Amino acid sequence: MALVCAISNEVPEHPCISAVSGCVFERRLIEKYIRENGTDPINGERLSEDMLIDVKTPPAIKPRPPSATSIPAILKSLQDEWDASMLQSFTLRQQLQTARQELSHALYQHDAACRVIARLNKEVTAAREALATLKPQAGIAPNVQPAYGAEAPERLEQVIEEAGMSDEVLQKLQDKATRLTAERKKRGKTVPDGLVTVEDIKSYRQQSSRVGLHSASIPGILCLDLCLRDTARLVTGGNDKTAVVFNKETEQVIAILKGHGKKVTNVIYHPTEDLVFSSSPDTTIRVWGVQTAQCAQIIRAHEGPVTGISLHATGDYLLSSSADRHWAFSDIRVGRVLTKVSDGTSQHALTCAQFHPDGLIFGTGTEDSMIKIWDLKEKTNVADFPGHSGPITSIAFSENGYYLATSADDSVVKLWDLRKLKNFKTLTLDDGYEVKSLSFDQSGTYLAVGGTDVRVYLCKQWQELRVFNDHTALATGVRFGHNGTFIASASMDRSVKFFGPP
Repeated sequence: MALVCAISNEVPEHPCISAVSGCVFERRLIEKYIRENGTDPINGERLSEDMLIDVKTPPAIKPRPPSATSIPAILKSLQDEWDASMLQSFTLRQQLQTARQELSHALYQHDAACRVIARLNKEVTAAREALATLKPQAGIAPNVQPAYGAEAPERLEQVIEEAGMSDEVLQKLQDKATRLTAERKKRGKTVPDGLVTVEDIKSYRQQSSRVGLHSASIPGILCLDLCLRDTARLVTGGNDKTAVVFNKETEQVIAILKGHGKKVTNVIYHPTEDLVFSSSPDTTIRVWGVQTAQCAQIIRAHEGPVTGISLHATGDYLLSSSADRHWAFSDIRVGRVLTKVSDGTSQHALTCAQFHPDGLIFGTGTEDSMIKIWDLKEKTNVADFPGHSGPITSIAFSENGYYLATSADDSVVKLWDLRKLKNFKTLTLDDGYEVKSLSFDQSGTYLAVGGTDVRVYLCKQWQELRVFNDHTALATGVRFGHNGTFIASASMDRSVKFFGPP
């Protein structure tokens, strides 16, 4: 009697017996079944391959199945196989159609949800802007007094008249300058404790990157500043008409400052107080309290777009420049313009402004490639620095009080000696290189250039130490952390990046 496999009911080519059930199996089939289930197919008890017993039988010719012994039987087998294939294909088409309908319904629901969320976000933003406009704006910081008492919300919208610089203000500026000059002479040529070395700068890599501080629908960060008291805190201004205060250590947004009618092009973080200053082409300068994220003062010093702002060393006065060809000096405590001056020798707009570290002189850049040095007390133009081509994009005074770095749309950075009133060094960059921001570190040892990329130079030798190409668009702001321990940069690619030791 021939052996028959208990699985296929066919005569096995390699028969074996299960030690569990005693049944005969084709070894190939029972091994596959054991790998998938681990049990005997007859009684379900545990079974492994090493428990199978081979059966040795003489070779036998397998009988041909009766269904394949005639042409009609063969044709019927082929027809049955064709029918089965067609039925399976029909079932697969039905399942595909059902899956397509379910996916279409899910996509429609997702699209509807996105539209609802976008509409709600727009309504919330409009409500917040309306609230910020209507809410009383006074009393957000201990050292900031309400500009006009109980009637501040209405009177903040008025154009502020020029008040003039009193003897008290002039004496305050002189005393501060004298004290700062004496402190600088004491420091002399000593390097500050903890200042990073040249080798440290050369080893800097990108440490982190933050995207999403500003709106994705109106991309681009236009300006950046760090708080000198705590350089972990920074403020950025963007194309979305907002300024954002961010802490790099906690990676938390501290405040979102909304109120400008146009993009925010300049921001300053007060060095000792929780105050932020911002300016915009909407012709206004705003003073913000960081803790409450509300506007304390609106300074309307100009009739044209405000192109630059700089905080005086006293922390009480603000310099501003405008496309209306005027610079203005304002008291941030009362929100009043003290003096406003235009250059009678030029009919070109001012593009930027920056105080000298001592605060008695400052520099402005113009649309016709000129850098002008002004005496604040006398309100006179005391020096002109020609040599650039194209509008001036950025100016920066070194903390040592002697150097001035300037840039324009000509792919160079020029260094000026304020003692000799001449250009002593020109850093030639790549063809087509755009410079948007210049910044010395607090010791005056390093100079950072932000634009097509971010570069760091060693002052005096003016040696290029490091180039960072991590941004995918123009770098619009660059600043050094405390003692140069990190470098922060903002870009039109919506990101703020931090570079430091690996």
